[in-house]
Amino acid sequence: MRALVVYESIYGNTRAVADAIAQGLEPLGLVEVKSVHETADSDADAADLLVVGGPTHMHGLASSFSRKAAVQAGEDDGVEVEPGARDGRGLRQWLAERSGQGRKAAAFDTRIDRSPTLTGSAARGIARRLHGGGYERLAEPESFFVEDSEGPLADGELERARAWGASLAALVTG
Repeated sequence: MRALVVYESIYGNTRAVADAIAQGLEPLGLVEVKSVHETADSDADAADLLVVGGPTHMHGLASSFSRKAAVQAGEDDGVEVEPGARDGRGLRQWLAERSGQGRKAAAFDTRIDRSPTLTGSAARGIARRLHGGGYERLAEPESFFVEDSEGPLADGELERARAWGASLAALVTG
């Protein structure tokens, strides 16, 4: 089985979670982790399981406006931003081009540890778009928490991401 973890990340937190999820998915066989900026359409189309995640911006999925604002805020604060964060298509555009044809998918995000009513959740928007694109939802959308808008990740979140990846692998093989 082939699994692909696709992420959008500004400060590296979502990338780190994507890598940890991929470690949990390793029992499935071939697992790749790619930034949305480097993912070819053929990569997604060949995956049996697609796991997609991004940071929560302005109560939802990052937009070109929120991405530019986050990059500027990071640069103003001296925080290094991820390659590709300044330009290129984001998850919104990438997801609009997907056709799952019944393949399995799961969604995650990174956000501050507050009620989703207050913070919003990119994972919910990702899951909605995956379902609308013909993917079968494997699990409920999952959030992983950061200390503040630029990070770092909260204690234990990478371990929790690995465990979530392992639970996804078990759902696929079970």
